[in-house]
Amino acid sequence: MISRNLNSDCNTTLSNILNNKSKEIIEEANEALARAPLKHYKASSAKKNRERLTNLLSLTSEGIKSKNLVPMIEYAQQIAKERYKDNFDLQEIQIVFNILEEIVWKHITDEMKSLDYPEAFGLASTVLGAGKEAMAVEYVSLVSNRKDIKSLDLSELFKGV
Repeated sequence: MISRNLNSDCNTTLSNILNNKSKEIIEEANEALARAPLKHYKASSAKKNRERLTNLLSLTSEGIKSKNLVPMIEYAQQIAKERYKDNFDLQEIQIVFNILEEIVWKHITDEMKSLDYPEAFGLASTVLGAGKEAMAVEYVSLVSNRKDIKSLDLSELFKGV
């Protein structure tokens, strides 16, 4: 496995973008969410959806800054429980994470040097991906009434893993 030192300047720049552009990112994500065919999010107010996106972006930013995924994972597990109880489909919740990730990537390409894209994309996607996985595992565990599910092991589906 190839090891690469992460560029602390990239991390700082990305953290600054997420903090300084947070209102813009949230508004863009909220607009995209309003266009998505997601019945439960359409039934929620724009204000409520904005709050949800703000929490998710805040945890993404904090995870990147601190290199700690635990707060995102715990939040995602809690969201899975709440949304399951409220009859949301797993796909609906996953799409919200994907929308935010897409908007964050857009801001990375708008604000950062192209040489920093891979690392910045990796940082953002790692934090949001950890949240998506934790949420999916928790949701599947609730749907299946199995409490022994700890992760989704898909390694057998891919060569070289």
